[in-house]
Amino acid sequence: MKSNWLRVSVAMIVVLVVACAMTAGYAANGNDTKKPAKPAAKRLPKLLDLGATECIPCKMMVPILDELAKEYKGQLNVQFIDITKNPSAGSKHKLQTIPTQIIFDAKGKEVFRHIGYFPKEDILKALKSHGIRLKAPAKPRK
Repeated sequence: MKSNWLRVSVAMIVVLVVACAMTAGYAANGNDTKKPAKPAAKRLPKLLDLGATECIPCKMMVPILDELAKEYKGQLNVQFIDITKNPSAGSKHKLQTIPTQIIFDAKGKEVFRHIGYFPKEDILKALKSHGIRLKAPAKPRK
């Protein structure tokens, strides 16, 4: 009688271990159906600046890019790529000289390209002339 009880107990333990292992593997494979799906990220128009941290006109672009990123957060994706650290970006974007600014619409299509220093007012005009409408940034409180 004891040997039957022992066999049943061992069999139950084996079944529980296998069941736990299968459940853990199921969850680890991302098959947990309790997690809600993430909503698709909103695609934004993008201002891409390709340059280098040692280039004087590129350095002059830094505060402009920072201001645009801050003022139009959630409306415009502002990105800088240092081509000395990422040379493949230069060939990918057919770079001729630095700095180069490229404007992409919300679908990712290049709509405008500028070479050299690019004042903030001119960037905003270029965005507008290519159909990219940005809401005016909030005025800072005094």
